[in-house]
Amino acid sequence: MNFNAIKVIYKFEMLRTWRTLMQSIASPVLSTSLYFIVFGSAIGGRIQEVDGVSYGAFIVPGLMMLTLLTQSISNASFGIFFPKFTGTIYEIMSAPISYFEILIGYVGAAATKSLIIGLITLATASLFVELHIAHPIWMLTFLVLTCVSFSLFGFIIGLWANDFEKLQVVPLLIITPLVFLGGTFYSISMLPPAWQTVTLFNPVVYLVSGFRWSFFEIADVNVYLSLFIVLAFLAICMGVVWWMFRTGYRLKS
Repeated sequence: MNFNAIKVIYKFEMLRTWRTLMQSIASPVLSTSLYFIVFGSAIGGRIQEVDGVSYGAFIVPGLMMLTLLTQSISNASFGIFFPKFTGTIYEIMSAPISYFEILIGYVGAAATKSLIIGLITLATASLFVELHIAHPIWMLTFLVLTCVSFSLFGFIIGLWANDFEKLQVVPLLIITPLVFLGGTFYSISMLPPAWQTVTLFNPVVYLVSGFRWSFFEIADVNVYLSLFIVLAFLAICMGVVWWMFRTGYRLKS
């Protein structure tokens, strides 16, 4: 294992974050705070509690998950897309470093940035509502697994995209709608029975539900099922990345 090469890639990506601090950290935190203020005030005035939890506190895990998913994908996809766009990726691939080590460097940096943003978002939310995390270990588990798995997904998008438009298609047209329809701002038990069944086909529901359980011990689906879905998604992403590197998909052309 070439730890020096991994360290160089990781440090370069992390330094890029500090060079664009407002865009990388301040912007998503501000956006999440605005979501919290708007939804917490507007809807919270009509819905006082959900399953015995104040609405303001209830939406915190969903907002964190919204931030984690979008930032993980964005950080990883842009991180690998720019070297590919400028052609420097070929210099990296010709260096004495394996594909796995390249993956660790880029995905590790993207997941770290997302994790930092998630924790800052949690600290920001605690200024608005009183929070109590019932299961901190479970919370950190879901936090880390979500950051890593969706950073891998973003890495896949970055390899697949051959222009800036494609880089934004999946996050904007697929991930964001799935998050908003995945119980971020409500419990799916509040939906009509038919829509509850349809919603269960949304994989984001399981992420939000498991994460919310770690805070309040309330969930729309079993927490172990949520954990299984996250691990399954992680395994699928690893398999896709392995295939893309093995075949040189969008890398050798």
